[in-house]
Amino acid sequence: QVQLVESGGGLGQAGGSLRLSCAASGSISVMGWYRQAPGKQRELVAFITNGGSTNYADSVKGRFTISRDNAKNTAYLQMNSLKPEDTAVYSCYGVRLGRTYWGQGTQVTVSS
Repeated sequence: QVQLVESGGGLGQAGGSLRLSCAASGSISVMGWYRQAPGKQRELVAFITNGGSTNYADSVKGRFTISRDNAKNTAYLQMNSLKPEDTAVYSCYGVRLGRTYWGQGTQVTVSS
């Protein structure tokens, strides 16, 4: 069993920055974030493998950067040039041995 604990998020301004963290209680092969805004489908924002390969949704490319510290089993999502449409609940996830684990979710609200 792996636990994921998220931190960061909160209220940001358009054009500003926020950072999310996701700490896992054990080793994880893939870590990333989904987000879901009210009335919208869940969207995969970004993920990173333990080898450092990354993937981003088109909507955040060039603005968000995902990274990880394998020694700390922690992933980070640096969100720059925020837009009001980035407002959503962001949920961290991790994959280990074919099983997906989830963080508690954190609200990100971007004001215009």
